[in-house]
Amino acid sequence: MNKKLIFLLLLLLPMLSCVFHSKVREIEAKPVFRASATTGEGSIWNSDRHTLFWVDIEGKSLFEFFPSVDTCAVWKLDKMITTVVPETDSTVVLALQDEIVRINLNTSSLTHIADIPVRDGLMRTNDGKCDPAGRLWVGTMGFETQKGIASLYTVTADGAVSKKLPNVTISNGLVWTSDKRFMFYNDTPTGRIARFRYNAERGEILYDGTAITLPKNSGSPDGMTIDSKNNLWVAQWGGFGVYCYNPYTGELIAKIKVPAPHVASCAFGGENLDVLYITTARAGLSEAQLKQYPLSGSLFSCRPGVKGVTANKFGHQQ
Repeated sequence: MNKKLIFLLLLLLPMLSCVFHSKVREIEAKPVFRASATTGEGSIWNSDRHTLFWVDIEGKSLFEFFPSVDTCAVWKLDKMITTVVPETDSTVVLALQDEIVRINLNTSSLTHIADIPVRDGLMRTNDGKCDPAGRLWVGTMGFETQKGIASLYTVTADGAVSKKLPNVTISNGLVWTSDKRFMFYNDTPTGRIARFRYNAERGEILYDGTAITLPKNSGSPDGMTIDSKNNLWVAQWGGFGVYCYNPYTGELIAKIKVPAPHVASCAFGGENLDVLYITTARAGLSEAQLKQYPLSGSLFSCRPGVKGVTANKFGHQQ
């Protein structure tokens, strides 16, 4: 081959690579339940009830979305609710702002499970999920988002609380790979998804580097879910969508476009786990932005062409 042609190809390769990697699949999400949640969070599919649970943190509300009728049942509490995880066909476990409780969905009665350290009210709980061994992993954040004052904890079915990560600012999305080797996690202000080696038997983690660095001007990492191929789906606050990444290469694969700036959580659901549900928030938006994006605070969904995995239950080993 001509040497000049080889040299020209070598110059073009980086540009060609950028072109190929820029072909990110885009999908539009549609509203399925119109709401005005201040901070719609914690979406998770309950496989026993075939419904989606989610919360409005500041609204102190727990929602159960019934896809067959496109409506929600609502429970109002006297404390902020920051996350919800399935337990049985009649109970779910909630992180309230300073404690973990169980709610009986038939009677609305609450049972205390554990207290979470919040430094005399400087902090509250935030996002959480159960791991394959049935432990609840739940983090905290300062009310003024003070840097490094928060932590990530585990809570077991007997109420034992263990600190797993200190010096966190806004503890957020958590997922585990299907082979139980890795946990992915984000501390929102870092703009990164961290990878940890995970020991299911002991509930221990070891930092293993950065899996994803979010693209510039795409928002900050919030809630997160994982699909059956172990790709990450990250709700990005300020990013108008959910972004899908390959956590081993860092490649951006797809974007779910949402007509709301602050996208807070996402979860696969539906009978075949092929529907992606997305919660959004009105918090932090100006009156002009709320007028421009009136669906902020609503629940959205789409079918991204992949399937999720069944959510882990509190106190149940997978």
